[in-house]
Amino acid sequence: MLGHMFRVSIFGESHGLGIGVLIEGCPPGIKVDEEVLNRELSRRKPGIPYTSPRIEEDKARILSGVFNNYTTGAPIVIFIPNRDINSSFYEKIKNIPRPGHADYTAKVKYFGFNDYRGGGIFSGRITAGFVAAGAIAKIFLSKFNIEVYSYVVRIGPIAASINISSKETLRNAIDKSPIKCPDNKASKAMEEYLSKVIEEGDSVGGIVETVVYNVPPGLGEPPIDTLDGDLAKALFAIPGIKGVEFGAGFKLADMYGSEANDEWIVKNGKVVTSTNNAGGINGGISNGMPIIFRVAFKPTPTIRKPQKSVDLSTGKPVTIIGGGRHDPCIAIRGTPVVEAVTSIVLADHLLRWLSWRDLH
Repeated sequence: MLGHMFRVSIFGESHGLGIGVLIEGCPPGIKVDEEVLNRELSRRKPGIPYTSPRIEEDKARILSGVFNNYTTGAPIVIFIPNRDINSSFYEKIKNIPRPGHADYTAKVKYFGFNDYRGGGIFSGRITAGFVAAGAIAKIFLSKFNIEVYSYVVRIGPIAASINISSKETLRNAIDKSPIKCPDNKASKAMEEYLSKVIEEGDSVGGIVETVVYNVPPGLGEPPIDTLDGDLAKALFAIPGIKGVEFGAGFKLADMYGSEANDEWIVKNGKVVTSTNNAGGINGGISNGMPIIFRVAFKPTPTIRKPQKSVDLSTGKPVTIIGGGRHDPCIAIRGTPVVEAVTSIVLADHLLRWLSWRDLH
C-alpha cells in the first residue's frame, strides 16, 4: 500500500479479468468522473506508436466512492477490464524463466502458484491502476495549484534538452510527441532510433524526468517518511525502474560543496534558492522550489533474439526467443505512470501537512 492518509492499493494480473485500484482516505467533494480517468488512462494504454501492439480500451469503471460525480469520502474502487488476452506463448514457457523478467523469482517466492501469464502482477499492465488513482490525486492537487509533469529525456544514446521554465507549453509538447518527449528535434531522432531497434528485434532503456511546480515548503515526515524516500519507494513499485536521482543526482558526487549548495535568496518577496541542485527537497522536506527527479527504465526484457535459460522441469539448458506483445522501450508508457505515482505521494503528504497546519 502506498501512503498513510491518501492510501492506494492495486490489484489484478496481466491476463486476469482486469486491473483495479482501491483508494482510501480521499477527501469528499472532489469532482471526478470516468471521462477524466479515461483521458489519463489513454496516455498509458497500449496500441499507440512505439508501444506494445496489445489493444486495450482501458475504460475505467468507478464501482464505489463517487456519487453524482463527486467523491463521497468512502473508499473508491476503480476497475479496468482486460479485453485483448492471448496466453498461448506463456503456457508454452511456464517452466522456462525469461531472462530479465521476474519469472524465476516469482516461481520461488510463491511456490509455483503465481499467475505466470503475461508476467502476472509483475507486468506493466498493473500500472493502469496507478494511473487511475493518480488521476484523482491530480484533481486534489490542482486545488492547491500543484502541477506534475513527467517526460522522456533520454532513449538509448539520444538525449533531449528540456526548458522547464515554460510549463504553459510543456503538457501539450509532451502529449504531442509519440515518444512523450517535449523536445521536438530529439523526439524525432528517438523515433528513428526506435524504429531500428524494433527492426532488429531488440529493446532499449530510457530516462524519464519529472518536475513538480508550486509544492509548498514543509511536505515530508522525517526521519523515516521523507518526501524523497516515499517518492523513491512509490517509483520502484513501477516495473522496470532501476534507478532514481533527485536534483543534480549523481553529479553531486563530482561537485565541491561550494558548487552543490543551493544558496538562499529573496525573490518577489519569497525565500527561494538561486540554484536547485537539491531538487526541491532538503532533509526529506520540500523547500518550496520545484521538485525535480529522474528515473531510469531498463530495456524491456522480452526481445526477439535468442537468449539462454533453463527448463526448470528438466534442469536442462534451453534457448528462448521472446514472444507475446511488448514495448520496445517501456520508458514511453512509463511516463504517465511516473506522473501518477508522484501525484499519489504528493497528495498523501499534502494531507498530512494540512493536518499539522490546522493545529497552528
